[in-house]
Amino acid sequence: MADILAENLSGKAVMGSDGTELGMLYNITMNLKSGALADLLVEQTEETNQIDLDFPTDDHGRYRIPVGRVQAVKDYIVIDR
Repeated sequence: MADILAENLSGKAVMGSDGTELGMLYNITMNLKSGALADLLVEQTEETNQIDLDFPTDDHGRYRIPVGRVQAVKDYIVIDR
């Protein structure tokens, strides 16, 4: 996958590989010691509030999606579901 600046990802739509829209990217967490990316924090939309997605959430209700599940980053961030 090509390098992409984090500022270009902010607010990007996140979609499952099955075409389900999961929400909008809020932030990305990382391990400060190693610099490894950890999770995408994805804000739910009105549509995703009605769908049962199998991802843990943080204290603010944002999905925590491991970066290892990212399949592609183009118009959307595509997540393996």
